[in-house]
Parts: sequence; C-alpha cells; structure tokens
Amino acid sequence: MTTDHDLLADCRARLAFDLLANTWNAVVLWALRHGPRRPRELRERIGGISPKILTETLRRLEYNGLVTREPYAESPPRVEYELTALGRTLLVPIEGFGAWAYEYGDAVMTAQEHADGDHERSP
Repeated sequence: MTTDHDLLADCRARLAFDLLANTWNAVVLWALRHGPRRPRELRERIGGISPKILTETLRRLEYNGLVTREPYAESPPRVEYELTALGRTLLVPIEGFGAWAYEYGDAVMTAQEHADGDHERSP
C-alpha cells in the first residue's frame, strides 16, 4: 500500500514509474525478452525507432542495470544486448500493461476522440 509521501521524487516507486515512463524503454526490454539481440535485429523487431533513439535507449537501460552490452572482437565488430536478471523482473509488469492496453485501448482512444471533439466545439 502506498501513502501520500510514497511518491516523492526520491522514492523507489517514482524510480520505477520513471523507468517505464519512456515509451522506448519498455518496448526495447520487451524486444529482448527471448534473448540477446544486435541493434539491427532490435530495430527490425521494434519498427519505427531510429538508430539514434535505440542507442540512447540501450545506454539508458544499461546505465540502470537492466541490459548488458556484449562486444565481440570480430571483423566487422559486432555487439549484442541482453536483459539482466534485474531487467527480466520488469517483463511481468510490462506484460501487464500490454494486457491492459489490449483490453482497454479502444476505450482510451474513444475518450481521446470525445475530448478532441469537445475541444473543437469550444469557443
């Protein structure tokens, strides 16, 4: 159970919300759920993510201990990213959000359309 001061900026719950607030964090974590992937493979699996944003996201996830980066001394050089044990703990909450979105996404989009219509009719 949370109390009013459980959501202060320096609390652990806020940290967790911040980690999942970035859309690409959860998407990249989910794309890594079946094992290590190269950046090119991740871009193909995810779609719509630029190489720059993917790199920034992977660095952020690595910084937070959620993925590891494994460079290989080959020619040409290659690198793979993999979930850490800590990163894997986020798969259940991410799956829960996905299930919620699947069940209630239409209702949210209907509410957005209704709100957009209200704004268009306002003077």
